[in-house]
Amino acid sequence: MSIENLNWDLPQLPYTLNVTVQAPHIDLMRHTNNVVYLQWLEDIAWAHSAALGLGPQEYEALGHGMVVRQHELNYLAATRLGERIVLGTWLTRADKLTLQRHYQFIREDDGLTVFRGRSEFVCVDIAEGKVRRMPPAFVAAYTGALVEPKL
Repeated sequence: MSIENLNWDLPQLPYTLNVTVQAPHIDLMRHTNNVVYLQWLEDIAWAHSAALGLGPQEYEALGHGMVVRQHELNYLAATRLGERIVLGTWLTRADKLTLQRHYQFIREDDGLTVFRGRSEFVCVDIAEGKVRRMPPAFVAAYTGALVEPKL
């Protein structure tokens, strides 16, 4: 199934990654462990940021980075070994200090949304670990990718 045919929460197509649930992802309950979803959030956030021109090397060169201040995680349906999941993300808000990212994960075989989440990031000076304004390169890349969230 193509990503255009999936039932995304927002009218704009998200940035996507495809994953398949592997044996190490499975826990005692025989479904994908919650920690794996958190790893998938990080994976797609970094991939999307890098696609916008702000990967780890650019963060290092600019001396700034975005760190998580808050996650909201909503597990809607279990995923199991071998299932293919399409991870989707959008940037929905940005100001001089913070960035908000929404996520939706859809099981490819039946089109069911299995997870929704939201993360708020804050910009920090890497060397000092203190909150700082985003450098102009961050503002340009991240605000240029903003979409309107559903109200």
